[in-house]
Amino acid sequence: MDNKAMYKLSYGLFVLTSAFEGKDNGCIINTGIQVTSEPNRISIAVNKSNFTKEMVRKSGRFNLSVLSEAAGFDIFRHFGFQSGRDVDKFAGYQDCRRGANGLYIITAGTNACISATVEQTVDLGSHMLFIAAVDDMEVLSADPSATYTYYQSHIKPKPGRQPSSGK
Repeated sequence: MDNKAMYKLSYGLFVLTSAFEGKDNGCIINTGIQVTSEPNRISIAVNKSNFTKEMVRKSGRFNLSVLSEAAGFDIFRHFGFQSGRDVDKFAGYQDCRRGANGLYIITAGTNACISATVEQTVDLGSHMLFIAAVDDMEVLSADPSATYTYYQSHIKPKPGRQPSSGK
């Protein structure tokens, strides 16, 4: 079996944000999809070891900021290469604002934001699947969405090269 076939699946990249008991956090995820249009629902899958997963599970709310091709490696490093258990990812972070639900929306390197309330949770082994009702949506830019393939080819630093900070 060639496990590399999984790399051929097309999917986007997102910053998932949530809050619980006065603490905000966010992480990079690669699984966010619309699952129904009437009523409008999305699903996200989050690694069980991720601190943001705990916040979504406990609060039942999240925002999903869609990363665009304008995103630089710095956003991936900031939200994906450190744990919210150890650092406050929003301390001094400027490229965000609060959405109508009070949770952070990432405003730079993103093209849209979706706010949602969890309706169902499914344990998938290594990940938790959250199925959520869409509460609010906003288009932030016309930049194309970043796919995982785009990230690997254009955003992720190559060995010996400096990472991009965005377009």
